[in-house]
Amino acid sequence: MSGEKSWLRLWKKIRKLHLSTTQIIALAFLGIILLGTVLLALPVSSRDGNSCGIFPALFTATSATCVTGLVLFDTWSQFSGFGQGVLLLLIELGGLGFMSAASLVIFMLRRKVGLKQRMVMAQAMSLNDMQGVVRLQRIVIFGSLGIQFAGALVLTIHFLPMYGLRQAAIWGVFHAVSAFCNAGFDIFGSIAPGQSLIPLQNDAVVLITLMGLITVGGLGFFVWEELIRVRSFKRLSVYSKLVLLTTTVIILLGTGLILLLEWNNPDTLGNMTPLQKVLNAFFQTVTLRTAGFVSLDQGLLKDSTKALSIVIMLIGGSSGSTAGGLKTVTFVVLVLFIWAKARGKSTVHVFRRTIPNAKATDAMTIFFIMTALAFFGGFFVAATAPAAISFTDGLFEAVSALATVGVSTGITSAMGIPAQLLMIAFMYFGRVGVLTISLGFLMGNKAEDRFRYADTNLLIG
Repeated sequence: MSGEKSWLRLWKKIRKLHLSTTQIIALAFLGIILLGTVLLALPVSSRDGNSCGIFPALFTATSATCVTGLVLFDTWSQFSGFGQGVLLLLIELGGLGFMSAASLVIFMLRRKVGLKQRMVMAQAMSLNDMQGVVRLQRIVIFGSLGIQFAGALVLTIHFLPMYGLRQAAIWGVFHAVSAFCNAGFDIFGSIAPGQSLIPLQNDAVVLITLMGLITVGGLGFFVWEELIRVRSFKRLSVYSKLVLLTTTVIILLGTGLILLLEWNNPDTLGNMTPLQKVLNAFFQTVTLRTAGFVSLDQGLLKDSTKALSIVIMLIGGSSGSTAGGLKTVTFVVLVLFIWAKARGKSTVHVFRRTIPNAKATDAMTIFFIMTALAFFGGFFVAATAPAAISFTDGLFEAVSALATVGVSTGITSAMGIPAQLLMIAFMYFGRVGVLTISLGFLMGNKAEDRFRYADTNLLIG
């Protein structure tokens, strides 16, 4: 009871600060990261009983909370059971959002959800209104836990004959949560440290299960709710149709291009059977959409494949999901707008609906910000590295952090401290900053300016 009262007192103090809901979300993520840093820096969190250090703990806590997956060292080799438990909690809070955890407490205590809490819930899930937000939050919480439990059960049963109940259950739970939250952290280091899923690249059950969890987690909570409620593609909203179609096209097209580019590469797909090649190319495409697991050595990919991977990472998953990146519908709106303008049309139509030009402007703004940051990050990583790092690998790492993907060509620990600090900032911005900018578009004041200057004509193109 005293604990409940202390939470209420804390909530009242926060309200007195007159913080906006976006500020509350940003500060909550920052608070979780700092708490995770302290816990991971404790000696008990390390396998050898020695603290990993504040900076490595900060980097890892940021990566986990922002569901990225970039690491300075192998997770299993460095962290004890307690440290892995801390990481799992950070991933869950970061993936579903701190408001989901707070809502779970509210639901369990059977308390009434106030207007301020509804606003935070709506903004945390990238919704532009509060209608039905509590019902959607319930679906998010209990649906997420149910899907993760199902994935953990499949993996546990699969690992059980080979590794025993305890190891199978630990692996099942950890990787189901990590995959669904699109985090990409793994604890397969007891098999091969730092190799992620490469030792399991021919294990169809593991790869398919993780792909299913990654995809469902990256679709978005709004799409889930509508699929459950409507159960018909024709009756879905334009947004949900675009999410499903774009996700399908990106996965199929990405798989085909990776097969084409890597089919004969002896360092990746070259020595596999045709079926194994398809499975791993499929997994590579799915994981690039902000998951972070790898079944292929990213450093041995062809430069053309790395370039393709950068594009897929930059697009990312869908709004209101556990994924990062530009988001699928943002990308589609941008493409449709450019295509319409190239044909001399002033409006953009899709599924017999018109997309407002303001939405296209928002999409271009996010695209420009993300692209500019990515190129700056790639240059900065290559320029400040103690050892030689190519711009391609630097750009790959920067986009991976910014889009909260977590795949790496193996340069994370080799980068200089300034570049690693930038990656921390990128991971935080990719998870919180993009959300805040998007919410600004949705919730901003659309009132017209009181005056405007006369128009001018410019030559464009």
